[in-house]
Amino acid sequence: MGNIFSVSISGDATFSRCLDCTAAKTAYIRELKDSLGDLQTEYRKLIEARNDVTKRVMIAEEQHEMKRLDQVQGWLSRVEAVGTEVEEIIKDSSQEIDRLCLGGYCSRNCKSSYKFGKRVAEKLRAVATLKSERDFKDVAGGLEMPWREASGNYRATWRRRVVSKDHQIEKIQEEIGEKIGLSSESWKTKSLLYKAQDLFKILSKKKFVLVLDDIWERVDLTKVGILHPDPNNGSKIVFTTRFVEVCGHMEAHKHFRVEFLENEQAWKLFKSKVGEDTLNNHPGILELAKIVAKECGALPLALITIGRAMAFKKTPEEWRYAIQVLKRSDSEFPGMNEVYPRLKFTYDSLPNDKVRSCFLYCSLLSEDFIVRKGNLIDCWIGEGFLDEYEGIEARNQGYHFIGILLNACLLEEVSGVDDRVKMHDVIRDMALWIACKVEKEKENFLVHAGARLKEAPKADQWTGVRRISLMKNQIKNLSEVPTCPRLLTLFLNSNSLEMITNDFFQSMSSLKLLDLSVNPLTDLPSGISKLVSLQHLDLSSTQLEELPKELKALVNLKCLNLDYTLDLAEHMQARKATVNNLEEVKIDIICKVQEIREPHGFRNLRSLYVSDCFAMEEIIDISKFGEVQQIMGNLNPFVKVNECSLRILPKLKSIHRNALSFPLLQQMKISECPLLKKIPLDSSRAITNKHEFVIRGDKHWWEGLEWEDEATQNVFLPFFRTDN
Repeated sequence: MGNIFSVSISGDATFSRCLDCTAAKTAYIRELKDSLGDLQTEYRKLIEARNDVTKRVMIAEEQHEMKRLDQVQGWLSRVEAVGTEVEEIIKDSSQEIDRLCLGGYCSRNCKSSYKFGKRVAEKLRAVATLKSERDFKDVAGGLEMPWREASGNYRATWRRRVVSKDHQIEKIQEEIGEKIGLSSESWKTKSLLYKAQDLFKILSKKKFVLVLDDIWERVDLTKVGILHPDPNNGSKIVFTTRFVEVCGHMEAHKHFRVEFLENEQAWKLFKSKVGEDTLNNHPGILELAKIVAKECGALPLALITIGRAMAFKKTPEEWRYAIQVLKRSDSEFPGMNEVYPRLKFTYDSLPNDKVRSCFLYCSLLSEDFIVRKGNLIDCWIGEGFLDEYEGIEARNQGYHFIGILLNACLLEEVSGVDDRVKMHDVIRDMALWIACKVEKEKENFLVHAGARLKEAPKADQWTGVRRISLMKNQIKNLSEVPTCPRLLTLFLNSNSLEMITNDFFQSMSSLKLLDLSVNPLTDLPSGISKLVSLQHLDLSSTQLEELPKELKALVNLKCLNLDYTLDLAEHMQARKATVNNLEEVKIDIICKVQEIREPHGFRNLRSLYVSDCFAMEEIIDISKFGEVQQIMGNLNPFVKVNECSLRILPKLKSIHRNALSFPLLQQMKISECPLLKKIPLDSSRAITNKHEFVIRGDKHWWEGLEWEDEATQNVFLPFFRTDN
């Protein structure tokens, strides 16, 4: 019998809408899915080309002190503009795909789908044009810095922002650039020399006041691009520092010592942090509180943090003990910065060693680093700081610990963002002081985060260290082999790593957490098999092409992050590769692949996170296993899963073809998966599952789900929670 195409249309309205689609319009609608896929592929190639050009420009600017050509800068700016539009299209694509009907030949809203399809086609042409213009013979030419005295009329331009000690010049340039309109991403990627020239051209024509807060060493204003103030130009530079020597190095004309708070001011600040309820809880507490405030030395940060620590100490005995500790700190820590011992009281007042370890851990992050709460908790889980919970319970405890540190003023919320925190630089310094000096035997940190290192510290500096952070540097190669059997944590993220010598990991048998993310690594050394204690491995935003078979040796691995490893995803797709290198590991996997093959490799899987996979149609497709298909169909790869999160998977149609039991499942979260119409849940488990169980998702998605029967739908209805 020949192929028969049969369409049943109910109602005149649908038919009328379809007839309204003219031939010209239907072409855009019919080709929408394919065009979106092509756009994503071509845009990714354009970004790769942009990165190559940017590298050439940076080499020319940094090493040869040349200036990028205007045509190159213009091309980079156009790429940035098109990129913004393409990302908006991708963001809106799931909604438009959901409108398609009749096998993609028509739409429930022809006008909207036509406009969107036309927009996709236009951007595809724009991307193709930019790709064709990428082959520049030269990217830069000669550069001359006009360092000469300027004259003319000036106007005030901007005031203060905080400056960190790490990479001061770059940060000052970017802070000033933001205030005077030089804040694009392309400008930020320019060399220090080129940015200095831009700033000089603008500031030399203006009258300005520049305020630098908390500088630790001399700032070379010439390298920043700032004209030195003098009586003729009328500009001013004001700075604060903790070290009087810096005043001389900066050639300050005048300097003033900022005195501590007056007694009354100090007491008022301390009292506001403790609270009236505590101060009035017992007749003896008020006088004891005044003594504690005095022991804080009129230092605002000490008054705030210690005041918070005492807010719930409602017996005189607790206050007397606090006084003893603070008095003893003066003799225990002679010569140290006077604020650290007083701040350490807040650290000592934390409820237990687990919270204290979590706090010290935050000092491994670079100064002023803003971190997602969830990412921080992932690291704490990998380190074993939290109780032996798994999944949601561990995360809940992590959020509880973050709340404790926020209430104690040892972490700060990031203004306007709910899920991110940072650490005040003074608190971070105090934490490093505790880890490296006070509790050296127990902790012993080596931290050079954000120090602009081009080479890793010499191997002999690694000996005996327990935690090392070299994040946010410019390290390209790890050629030395350190001996560090006590090492538990190693942050190498956000560097320029291209090569790790094969024996680099040979004496790191205790290592629990390794972060290699945001590096141009294309492969891992086989010696990674030596990391037999590793629990958390972050390879996100690398250029890995495949996972080495040696990962099978990492039998304690709990979390493997492969987010944004696009080269790996493409390699796996092109070569029909598998992830069976992971048979016995417990992992959280985040990757961009089309489907997960060899599901028996995930029989210890505890958490499954899949996001931003625009090609993935099925999570586990047992039809790919040929002769073992029947066996695979009877296995349950999710038997130990307690948390499942699927988000931004516009082509996902299936998780698993059979209904499965999830005996330990606590949460399933589905977000922006418009084509996923069935979830493989065995209704009997919903009744017998003793664990907390919830399904989260969009109400519209839930209402469109297809069920085996109404009884099954009714069983799961009480467990659904809308995210709307």
